[in-house]
This record gives sequence, structure tokens and C-alpha cells, in this order.
Amino acid sequence: MNQIRLGIIGMGNMGSGHLQNVLDGLCPSVTVTAVSDINPEKLEQVKAKDLSIALFTDTLEMLDSGLIDAALVAVPHYDHPTYAIECFKRNIHVLIEKPAGVYTRQVRIMNEEAEKANVKFGIMFNQRTNPLFAKAREIVQSGALGSPKRLVWIITNWYRTQAYYDSGSWRASWTGEGGGVLLNQAPHNLDLWQWIFGMPKKIRAFCSFGKYHNIDVEDDVTIYGEYENGATAVFITTTGETPGTNRLEITGDLGKLVLEEEKLKWWKLAAPEREFCFTVSEGFYVPETTYEEFTQEAPAGHPIILENFAKSILEDAPMIAPGIEGINSLALSNAAYISSWTNDFVELPTDEALFEDHLLRLCREEKLKQKNLKASDIHEDLQNRWKVRW
Repeated sequence: MNQIRLGIIGMGNMGSGHLQNVLDGLCPSVTVTAVSDINPEKLEQVKAKDLSIALFTDTLEMLDSGLIDAALVAVPHYDHPTYAIECFKRNIHVLIEKPAGVYTRQVRIMNEEAEKANVKFGIMFNQRTNPLFAKAREIVQSGALGSPKRLVWIITNWYRTQAYYDSGSWRASWTGEGGGVLLNQAPHNLDLWQWIFGMPKKIRAFCSFGKYHNIDVEDDVTIYGEYENGATAVFITTTGETPGTNRLEITGDLGKLVLEEEKLKWWKLAAPEREFCFTVSEGFYVPETTYEEFTQEAPAGHPIILENFAKSILEDAPMIAPGIEGINSLALSNAAYISSWTNDFVELPTDEALFEDHLLRLCREEKLKQKNLKASDIHEDLQNRWKVRW
């Protein structure tokens, strides 16, 4: 077998974008043999593209059809674990869209089921394919930056208008998406934070709910994190500022990295700063540094992740974004919500029951009325929508 037979669950903007990537030949190890969606109009759109693809309004029927080896789950956030687990029960390989889910308990259970099924499980963290983020991770994880000191990420170029939020009743709602900027726009950045720098031991977060838009969920967030070794992190994001900024700065005992405007800048110290601080007699002397700079255009990440997923099935290739790692970025966002709700520091891992109880209450109390527009009224090309915006 030189191709996997893929079924796509959900033919909204994401699912249809992945289908188009395959039809355009960007994933040579993948053929789409079936899709499912509860909306017949979406299926008609698929039929117009390729008559050979089997169409299902019932996802479980597709999973039981014998037509697919793997499934790509591109449905609303709450349902990612639900359909992944149904696939695992049938020994079907799974690639889920981000985020892994809405609350960590459901994702933890999903991960446990994946382990039992012994199938390939990936998540669509396409920004891990960006060579600059991958290089930053290599530098930090190898120890070349020395003992980690600080990460500061200002990622405020996720600007959205009120029309965006009005384009679907599920958008920016506790019942539809399970959150705002942390669950929709920033999961990639939260994943990269922990992928490069590691998970903090505790955080303190300040989430502003409906600060810039007529929504119930957060559209402005500042997170402060602390690590076991004393390192700290600050993460700032919003959908209410323009022009925005995307600047990631990472400091270690042996230097500093800055990622901004499609460049990775690396300042290397000649000696460890902590050693230098206590051995030099001069009060205002600074260690010598050398400088290196990297620039590399990022490829289209979505088809790379899908092709890598297929290769992991066909050839046991290492996976760029294993599905079980999706819980890490979600743990950060869950902790950020709890910290804001309780106005206090939160240890990781978080209290799952506390988070779920509060989330359920917010869902019950949600005051936003049904919006009039359909989600399809707002559309943007998949690659442009989720590429790294410098």
C-alpha cells in the first residue's frame, strides 16, 4: 500500500481545505475515499469536486463502511475527542484538528483510548513545520541556549472584526467553541510555547471576556508562568488590536533568541551569564557575544502534517505532531481560565472538575442570542488563515 484511504469528518472550512490539498496533489500518500457531514449541501460541494468520493450524512456509517484506513476529524472543538474515540474503537488511525478538545479530562480519556487501540494518532499543529520555530526548539532543547530563563511572546496579530464573530452562532461561545482566542486562534502558539520551552509548573492569567467585541468569551489574555528551575514566561494575545505584533523572545544562560518578521536572531554569550556575573570584577562589564541569523520561508504546513501522518502509517515515520501532545496546550488554556475565574495562581495539572463545573455554568448562563449569518459567509483560504503572521 502506497496511499492511505482517508475519510474526512466535517466538511466546513477546515475539512474542505484539507480535501482540496489532497486533490491538488500536495499529499501524495493520501487519497480521500469518503467524507461525512450532517449538511447535505456540503456533500454536494464534494460531489462536484470528485464523483469517486463516498458521501455520508452519518459519520458512524462511514467509519463502519470499510472504505477508510484513517480519519481526519474537522468538527467543532467539543466533538474532536468524541469522534476520535469512535475511530479508535474501530482501529482507525486518527488525525484531529486543533485544539485537542475543550477540557483536559475528555482529552486525557481520548489519549488513553488511543494508547489502547495502538493506532497512529496525530494533531494538526501545522505551525510546528515552520523551520524557524523548529530551529528555536532545537537550540533550546539541545542546551545551546543554556539554562532557560525567560520566554516572552507577544502574539497580538489575530485581529478579528465583529462581523467575524457574527458569522456563525457557534463562534466565540462557551457552548460552541468552549472559549475565545485561547481555543480558536492561539492553540498553535500555546503548543509552540510548551514544545519549545516546556510546560510551566504554575500560571497566573488575566482573561478579559468581551473586552473588544460583543462576545461572552475572552478576546484579550495575559498569562504569566513559572518553572521548576525559576524560569518565567509571559504570553500575551488578543483579537482586538491592530496593527498587531508577533514577537517571541527566549532568554537562557548562554544567550537570547528573537523570532520576529520571518527571522530568527541568536545572540550567543562567550560564557554562561551566571558564571560571568560572579567572577568578573568590573561592575558594568558585559560578556562578549556573537550573532547568528536565520531566515527561511515556511512551507504550507497543513499538507505537510497530513502527509507526515500518512507516512507514519505507511512507513512508521516519526510524527511531527503526535496527538497525545495536544493535551499540553489545552492544559495551559484550561489553567488560564481557572486562574482568571479564581483570581489566583493555578498549579499544573489543573483541577479538572473545577474547570468543568465552571464551564458548564457558563454554558448554561450564556446570554448571546442566535446569530443570523451562516458560517459559510466568512471564508478564507486555509493556508492563509492559519499561516504564521509576522
